[in-house]
Amino acid sequence: MGPQSPGKPPRRAAYALPTLFTSGNIFLGFVAIVQAFEGALQVGAGDYNSNSHFSLAAKALGWAVFLDGLDGRIARMTNTTSDFGRELDSLADVITFGIAPAVLAFVWGVLFTVGRSDLQSNLSRAGYLVAFFYLLCGAVRLARFNVQASPPPKSQGRADRKYFVGMPIPAGAGFIAAVVFMDDSPVRSFSGSVAWLVAVGIVGALMVSTWRYPSFKQVAVSKPHTPLIVLIIGGIAFLIWEWPQPVLLAAASAYVVSGIAIRIVAFVRRHKKSRSPAVAVEHSVG
Repeated sequence: MGPQSPGKPPRRAAYALPTLFTSGNIFLGFVAIVQAFEGALQVGAGDYNSNSHFSLAAKALGWAVFLDGLDGRIARMTNTTSDFGRELDSLADVITFGIAPAVLAFVWGVLFTVGRSDLQSNLSRAGYLVAFFYLLCGAVRLARFNVQASPPPKSQGRADRKYFVGMPIPAGAGFIAAVVFMDDSPVRSFSGSVAWLVAVGIVGALMVSTWRYPSFKQVAVSKPHTPLIVLIIGGIAFLIWEWPQPVLLAAASAYVVSGIAIRIVAFVRRHKKSRSPAVAVEHSVG
């Protein structure tokens, strides 16, 4: 079924479809939070081995990222976009991609670290601050997106539909979920927890940055390229099926790094352009 005709109002039932996906998103965020607490109880009981609850929390966040990519598309396809839907979607994102990953990051990466009591106490305080910093950055990122869908990035030209400005909050949650999914045993070493907090803090900062991140919402596939796209999607699905943990972690990490790479490339290009007039003047004088 194709998109609704602009002149024909959609049926009332059509409005429930994107809301259903958004509600599923909220449910998965709730599941992730509950499973994170269940995992904490399991570790607190003395089981420090592979923790299925942390793994389930990570999987719930992964499926939530998938659903988040569908609700908006379905709303546009059925011509059922609304202010209510946008507000509900933002609320769902704060819960599922803000609160849930922050809780999971703290419980899995900080709560059960072994070390001196004074260092452990300071690490716990730092964990609270970093987890809240991630949550706050995610909320600010969503608010900025709602107020101005495409704010111009600083010193990088105008934003367009091919890019997000700042890393989207689902990508940040996806990175945290991918790391936990890779190894669902909680972090026990002090150095490991410190490295984890640094990574979570960087992810939060990237969300409120003005750096460009690729957007796949407006990707148009022409008919001649359809078989190639299907082949690529099938290959990715096969890789995820065979090696889910490393493939998902590599994909999430690559997206996080992509914004940094785009920033570096833009800086190098600007530097070359600023030098080219000076070089031309030197050659003309010589």
